[in-house]
Amino acid sequence: MNLHEYQAKALLRRYAVPVPAGEPAATPDEARAAALSVGGARWAVKAQVYAGGRGKAGGVVLCDSVDAVQAEARRLLGSRLRTHQTGPAGLPVERVLIEAPTAIARELYLGALVDRARERVVFMASAAGGMDIETVAAERPDELLFTHVDPVVGLMPWQGRRIGFFLGLEASRIKPLQQILQGLYDVMTGCDASLVEINPLVVTETGELLALDAKLTIDDNALYRHGDLAALRDPSQEDARELAAAEHQLSYISLDGNIGCMVNGAGLAMATMDLVKVHGGMPANFLDVGGGTTAERVAEAFKLILSDDKVEAVLVNIFGGIVRCDLIAEGIIRAVAEVDIDVPLVVRLEGTKAAEGLALLAGSGLQLQTAASLSDAADKVVAAAASACA
Repeated sequence: MNLHEYQAKALLRRYAVPVPAGEPAATPDEARAAALSVGGARWAVKAQVYAGGRGKAGGVVLCDSVDAVQAEARRLLGSRLRTHQTGPAGLPVERVLIEAPTAIARELYLGALVDRARERVVFMASAAGGMDIETVAAERPDELLFTHVDPVVGLMPWQGRRIGFFLGLEASRIKPLQQILQGLYDVMTGCDASLVEINPLVVTETGELLALDAKLTIDDNALYRHGDLAALRDPSQEDARELAAAEHQLSYISLDGNIGCMVNGAGLAMATMDLVKVHGGMPANFLDVGGGTTAERVAEAFKLILSDDKVEAVLVNIFGGIVRCDLIAEGIIRAVAEVDIDVPLVVRLEGTKAAEGLALLAGSGLQLQTAASLSDAADKVVAAAASACA
């Protein structure tokens, strides 16, 4: 689960990470009041969306009067901001952050994330702040420092010194940096975060360290332990189908292809998508209905796939272990009865009660193809999608 910048900064502030003075606003009048509350003679108006690249897209504007703050808030609020990360549809702007501008001497990068291979938190630091860290890693990897934290002993002072010297900070700034690093580590461990990113971490003209921007992602699997953080979720920033899937305990991710995939088990789902690609097709989604699914959940999954206008063929690939293939067949029949399906359907059932499931489908009168193997299923669904496009 992502947080908006203003939410992430509020959380960082709670963990003693210095951030600029600022207040969120949901209306132009609130934006004006926020500017007066923040004080000063100049303000940054920052659109709040789950995406980077806001400045280049006109989503971050400097204003020299409260009237200008109010006018920019009126322009942004209710609009859809389109950046290189949002895609052409953009994301709705429902809040802006009114913030005091900062006199910047240097821009740095600092981030923390979970290294799953080494089972610990890793810090990333670079003097190339304000840039896409992916670009830095790809083109100038020597400008990026990785520091892993042993979960038994925690973050050590020498690690803060190592990062500080790598960033070229003055000796007097090492201790404030260590405080920031400890704050980020405490957020990672205390809030079950999977990513905390400050880009840029700035050195101000007076020598202070300040988190000028913040990106924070919480592990969805841990939200049951953090009701206060779960309440911060903004559904307007997320894919409507993914939200609907979560309500029915389905793992769903929208993709750009035209072949809908319904599979049980994440590993089998990935293999199915790979094989569809090998056979020349493009998956429209990742959808794992789970190992203990029911006919009702399968019906909801089927309706979810068909709600995507890009889908021109559907592949159902089920291996019956815990789940019974006859229940999957019942779910498919129920879904087709509830949704007017007008795209080709390919079904592969294997395992527990597969014969019974195939018999149910054969007697249902549905227009579908069955497949004897995964390769056969991928080949048939790619051909069906191609025919639908012709």
